Amino acid sequence: MCEINAQQLMQNNKIILFDGQCKLCNAWCNFIIKHDKKLCFKLCSVQSLKGQAILTHFGYPTANFKTMIYVENNQCVTKSDGVINVVSQLGWPWPLANILRIIPKRIRNWGYDAIALNRYRLFGKYNYCVIPSHEYDHHYL
Repeated sequence: MCEINAQQLMQNNKIILFDGQCKLCNAWCNFIIKHDKKLCFKLCSVQSLKGQAILTHFGYPTANFKTMIYVENNQCVTKSDGVINVVSQLGWPWPLANILRIIPKRIRNWGYDAIALNRYRLFGKYNYCVIPSHEYDHHYL
C-alpha cells in the first residue's frame, strides 16, 4: 500500500477536514461549496485516507472526531477559530464573521464544543461517509 504524504497534500492547499458521517458537517461542506466562488478551499473527510494522514501528521486521533480542522501553511486551526478563519475568507458578507473574535475564545469554543459534541444527537448521522457528486470534485482534496 502506498503511504500518503501529508506534507505534500497540504502544500499550497487550504484544507477543511470534516466528519463525513455528520449531517451538520455535510451541511457545512455544502455551505463552503456554495460560497467558495474562488475555490480557495479543499474539503477532506477525516474518514478518508488523506484525512487520516493529515490527522496523524498533527497528532489528532483517527477514530474519534471532536472538531473541524482547518489547515493552511502547514498549520492547523480548530474549533471557533477554524470556522471564523474559513468563513472570513469567503465573499461578502462573510468577512464580517471576524467580528466574532471580540467574543473571548474560551466562550466561543464553549459554544462550539456544545454543538460539536452533540452534533449526532442534534443533527443526525449517516451510517456511511457521503460521496460527493462528481460536479463538485474540484472542491475536494
